[in-house]
Amino acid sequence: MKAYFLGIAGAGMSALASILASEGHEVTGSDDAVFPPVTGYLARMGIAFHVGFDPARIPDGLDVAIVGSSAKLGLAHNPELAELVARGVPRHGFAEFLGRHTRARETVVIAGSFGKSTLTALAAVLMREAGRDPGYFIGAAPLDLEASGHAGTDGAFLIEGDEYIAGEADRRSKFLFYHPGALLISSIVHDHVNAFPTPASYEAPFAELIDLLPADGLLVCAHGFEALHRLTAGRDVVWYGLEPGAGYFADRVEIGEITRFDLVTPGGARVALETELLGLHNIENIVGAAALLMERGDIDAEALRRGVARFRGVARRLDKKTRVSSVPAYEGFGSSYEKARSAIEAILLHFPGRPAVVVFEPHTFSWRNAGALAWYDRVFEGAARVLLLAPPEHGAEGHAQLSQADILARLEGAGVTARGFSAGAEILDDLTSNLAGNEVILLLSSGPLDGLAESLPRMLDQRFAADEDGRCSH
Repeated sequence: MKAYFLGIAGAGMSALASILASEGHEVTGSDDAVFPPVTGYLARMGIAFHVGFDPARIPDGLDVAIVGSSAKLGLAHNPELAELVARGVPRHGFAEFLGRHTRARETVVIAGSFGKSTLTALAAVLMREAGRDPGYFIGAAPLDLEASGHAGTDGAFLIEGDEYIAGEADRRSKFLFYHPGALLISSIVHDHVNAFPTPASYEAPFAELIDLLPADGLLVCAHGFEALHRLTAGRDVVWYGLEPGAGYFADRVEIGEITRFDLVTPGGARVALETELLGLHNIENIVGAAALLMERGDIDAEALRRGVARFRGVARRLDKKTRVSSVPAYEGFGSSYEKARSAIEAILLHFPGRPAVVVFEPHTFSWRNAGALAWYDRVFEGAARVLLLAPPEHGAEGHAQLSQADILARLEGAGVTARGFSAGAEILDDLTSNLAGNEVILLLSSGPLDGLAESLPRMLDQRFAADEDGRCSH
């Protein structure tokens, strides 16, 4: 098969492209806004793409085109799409195509407001540790896998199920295109207010997803979310969580550079686990992945122990960006309130007494939408300072866009020490001048952060290089 990806730099698009490439299909594509880590990823996977939309560069003899959901890829705006239409090339959205492509597999869908990327990556790593080769689709860059999408030779196929809409022309949630034989839901908390203006409208697709699961299909859910109890009423559910009372839970938690805890199964068995991941939310993710795979019979205690110990997580999900700096910098995926808040809480938990400096870009529509202004009242609690990059303007005309001044005023009212910046270089200058050397830095965005994820760690490693005893040499 010869496939072309229009908008290949998206997380989901690039993951699907690598699945097809791993099956030996010929894959090419284009996009107009390409930045790390996707650029390096596509090059590493050997997938050719061009920057910009030039119909003359579309290959001949295409069997299928996968078209991204960005507004810039619409027929009225994009010359490549117009060319694909003129040629009569069959066109699909990535979620629709992924659902078709995996229908014959033993599909395990992992969904939820947050945690789904980490859970899917962890499940894939654990199954590999147990000697399996599952297929998987992950909407992020796993640190322990060679790709974010892989066909695999196993019957099982793990899919990160995103609740966001497939596109403006098709308002169905992406995960409704998949065919779950087993389903894990990590959380339900109102998000994506531009697409789901009310909690009820946000929950509705999850109810549909649960209905797609066969009556005898395995359903695993996080215990701490009222909506999940309500939506799964009448179904057999395997519960998991951080507290006793859930079917699988964590006990004897010892937070540290290496965090240790016992996984307790519904039968009372204990498995001692160690992880370098930060935050209580990641302990819950580990418990959830263990519940899913142990209930399916995919993994035993020893493989679980080995896999959890070596799992480093997913890029931009609290991965450490500095190498030698005594002022560490971590990058979190701050696309929603819960994701941002859990990242901040993890930093405060693991670095008590150190001033936490948060560099934040309100990149998603949710953070830039007036309906979510109240998120700013509490999200940065505990942070010493917030450095706010100006919100981007793409799509601003389609929703009630907040300005940087709106956000700063709300933060000031909440008692947060915050300052606005128009460019990453200005933030870099501020931190170069004002860091005392005892801070910890958290980068939060779902966007490019104007290159700060690359430039800031370099500066910190140069200025705050620690010797072998941990003393700063600046």
